[in-house]
Amino acid sequence: MPTVRCKVLFVLVVLAHHRRKVVHFNVTEHPTAQWTGQQIIEAFPWDTTPRYLLRDRDGIYGIQFQRRVESMGIEEVLTAPRSPWQNAFVERVTGSIRRECVDHVIVLNERHLKRLLTHYFDCYHRWRTHLSLQMDSPESRSVQPPAVGKVMQLPEVGGLHHHYERIAA
Repeated sequence: MPTVRCKVLFVLVVLAHHRRKVVHFNVTEHPTAQWTGQQIIEAFPWDTTPRYLLRDRDGIYGIQFQRRVESMGIEEVLTAPRSPWQNAFVERVTGSIRRECVDHVIVLNERHLKRLLTHYFDCYHRWRTHLSLQMDSPESRSVQPPAVGKVMQLPEVGGLHHHYERIAA
């Protein structure tokens, strides 16, 4: 992700497959195996570690990362080389981030991108529907009957997206 000053920023996304929910993300200009390993610890505090971690074969997942994951009791499952379709959920969310968010904004710096993605993921979790979730969002929501009130358009992600809610007059 290039910034306004032509620096390249990297985004690590940890996704829970069952509800398409982004459990953790972070941004850095200089990714290392140690940084990536720390992100896994932050993604799964206390006793919330998953049994498996599906990942690609990027060099960022070096020996320090692998040791960290092993010490947490997580079994790594690697995709085949040059086979992004084997991790389709993450490829899909990465494409959504690009198409629905960062392609429409000039990123200033790490802090700006992190704030932008925080707002995007809030919208993604609460309002963006998914066919695989029966047109629900990752954080399930109830249907609002017409009796609740008038439909209002509310801005999300600085006006880049909107959601609609019934609000009592």
